[in-house]
Amino acid sequence: MSQSPVKEVYPLGFPWKTQDPFLFCVYHRDLFPRGNDNLGPDPEHLRGRLIGQDFTIKDGWRMYHGQRVPGFPQHPHRGFETITVVPEGLVDHSDSMGATGRFGHGDVQWMTAGKGVLHSEMFPLVNPEKDNPLLLFQIWLNLPARSKFVEPHYKMLWSEDIPIHKTDDAEVTIVAGDFNETKSLDTTPDSWASDPENGVAVWLIKIKAGGKLTLPTAGNGVNRSVFFYEGDAVSVGDLTLDVQQGVDLHADQSVTLGGGEKEAHLLLLQGKPIGEPVVQQGPFVMNTQEEIYDTIREYQRTQFGGWPWPQDEFVHPSDKGRFALHADGNEEIKG
Repeated sequence: MSQSPVKEVYPLGFPWKTQDPFLFCVYHRDLFPRGNDNLGPDPEHLRGRLIGQDFTIKDGWRMYHGQRVPGFPQHPHRGFETITVVPEGLVDHSDSMGATGRFGHGDVQWMTAGKGVLHSEMFPLVNPEKDNPLLLFQIWLNLPARSKFVEPHYKMLWSEDIPIHKTDDAEVTIVAGDFNETKSLDTTPDSWASDPENGVAVWLIKIKAGGKLTLPTAGNGVNRSVFFYEGDAVSVGDLTLDVQQGVDLHADQSVTLGGGEKEAHLLLLQGKPIGEPVVQQGPFVMNTQEEIYDTIREYQRTQFGGWPWPQDEFVHPSDKGRFALHADGNEEIKG
């Protein structure tokens, strides 16, 4: 009898549980209201909220750590990477390297924190006439010990350039990791994902009602997880998942996913484990507790270069289009 491709099924919490080399994945779905002149919600919408620690859905949305604009004002990271996937809505990014930008509507930002960076991720409500919905995944991908002190930087994967594998029944947006003959864009050079031998994949999967999609096999020892976040039901081989469930799979076995009565939306994360000790304290991920202590001391002393922007929750004007200004002065403009 052949082995089942399913290893474990579990409910999706906050954040989503992931496997090495990933640290976790956060799913944000917020139906933000119309924006005011500050690109945030009008003050009457903020009454009754625990501003600065607002992680409970109220009226369909949250402020997170934002005071005026929803999002995450300046905060530090060290020792890992953030992959920010934004299928809907906009994010304003700024960092301690002097880089900034606005991205969304299908764009992905891949940021290597490396030896240490401050950044902010704000969700500007640019439309004053109607709601400003946001759908965002932030995935934390670990760095091996040899890469934890590389120079921080980020790369934009613009929606116009991200490859999509299409069949009659499904489509796969390929953030990282090739899907059959469809090749992904390059990631950042110091990433665990930059070596094809590590089998890292980040795929957004959409399956039509009643449709099917077969996942190709990956190398032996690769961890694979699939998260079902929108739809009614999806089959994974002989198993049926309910929405808001995840499943860990044997990546060396192919498996067919089947849609239910509604279109199914899923996220797949896979990769060869780094297999090193992980010690995490808040936004710092190192290999030993002593390295964490050293990181905290260095952050307190240097602030990883300090914050060059006029506000902790810095945002761009509402009429600013999608763009990225990098630390070296190079600017990408998407409009």
